Parts: sequence; structure tokens; C-alpha cells
Amino acid sequence: MPFKRLLCLVAVILLAACAKDDKPYVERPVDELYNEAMDRLKNDSFESAGKGFDEVERQHPYSVWATKAQLMAAYAYYEASKYDDAIIAIERFVQLHPGSPDVGYAYYLKALSYYEQITDVARDQKMTQLALKSLQEVADRFPNTAYARDAKLKLDLTRDHLAGKEMNIGRYYLKDDQYLAAINRFRTVVDKYQTTSHVPEALHRLVECYTALGLVDEAKKSASVLGHNYPGSPWYEDSFSFVQSGEPAKREEDEGWLGKIWPW
Repeated sequence: MPFKRLLCLVAVILLAACAKDDKPYVERPVDELYNEAMDRLKNDSFESAGKGFDEVERQHPYSVWATKAQLMAAYAYYEASKYDDAIIAIERFVQLHPGSPDVGYAYYLKALSYYEQITDVARDQKMTQLALKSLQEVADRFPNTAYARDAKLKLDLTRDHLAGKEMNIGRYYLKDDQYLAAINRFRTVVDKYQTTSHVPEALHRLVECYTALGLVDEAKKSASVLGHNYPGSPWYEDSFSFVQSGEPAKREEDEGWLGKIWPW
């Protein structure tokens, strides 16, 4: 058999096999589709459940079930860690049903989808920024809801994470003796993330940087703020010790000049 005829025969066989495997489209009752997707959800088959809810909307786009299915699909994809799919489904739901009583939950689920993608401080913090924005939106739009209460807790953790990123970069610059670059990072923590757990260390690092640059007055100011707001902090003790050992010529007798600024 000539080679060309053989190729044609193989192509015909493959096409026939594909045609045989294609299942004809059959529209199913909406309640049947929805309940099947719910069963998958209960069995923790989250991605499959999401696709099932998508099918509800595809086959019955103008039904009441379709509205419910949009949000359930978003939840199923969130549980499956398919956060991009969840966010797409949520944005579609909000666009189509801005007045829905479930819109608060939709915004909250979107914020969670970003929040779950926060990476450690050594990596890019784009998702952390998006989580911060979305969580703040929940807190502002739905202030008297359980969603807002949880969002506010997560906002604190998100800000702390962003402050940690600034500290991580600042420490790198400090270790490399790039004091001005380090100061910019530590000042960002002090000015922009005032309620986070990183502020005492940031003030201490500023004392280090300013002292290394010979900016004694600036070092005193940072030490004063540290002592005033965090008098029991070990970072204040470290600052005091650092100044004593790092700038012996500047010390006052007995207490040292940092002790004079803020009495123990």
C-alpha cells in the first residue's frame, strides 16, 4: 500500500474514533446539576464541584440556581486552592449581582483568595498588597458584619507582613553598610506601619544607622521615641548597649547620653 494512502487511512480511523468519543450535548434539569455539584462539594471534590456549578450557569443562565451556582463555584475553587478561578468567578458575580445580599461574602471570599497567596517576606509581595486592598475594602464596605471583623484581624497580619518585608530589605542594606538605603526602609516601617510588631526593631536599627553616619542628634531622636513608646523593649536595651560600645566618646558619665535622654 502506498505511503500516502496509508496516512489517509490512519487519519480516517482517528477521526472516526474521535467522533465516536464525542458525547452529544444533553441539557439536564437545573436542580439535578446543582445537587450533583453539591454532592461533589460535600465529598471534598472541590475542583470538580466548581466545574459542576459552572455547568449549572452554562445550561441555565437565567435561572435563580445560576446566581447561587456562581458564588458556589467561587467557593469550590477557593477550597481547591484555584484562587485565580475563584477570583474570576467572584468578580463575575459582583458585576452581575451588585445588590445581592451575598455580595458582602463575595468581597470577603475575594480578599481571602488573595490572602491565602501571601508568600514569605523574601519574595515579591504583590499578593500581600492585593490582600491588603481587598481586606480594607471589606472593612469599609461592610463595617458591621462578621466579614469586616475578620478582615480587620487579617489586615493587622497583612500590614505586619509588609513591614517585615521592609525590615528584611533594610537589614540587607545595613549589613552591606548602605546606611541611607537602610534608613529609608526602616523609616517606612516607623511611618507607614506604626501598629506593627516591627517598629521597636526599626527604631533600634535607625539608631545604628544614624550613629554609623555620625548623625548623633538623629540617633538621639530615634532612641528617645523607642524609649518613650517601648520602654521595656529589649530593642531599647540593645540600643543603649550599642551606643555605649559604639560611641564611647559621646557617653555621659555614669548613665551615658542615651540614659540621659530617657531615664531607665
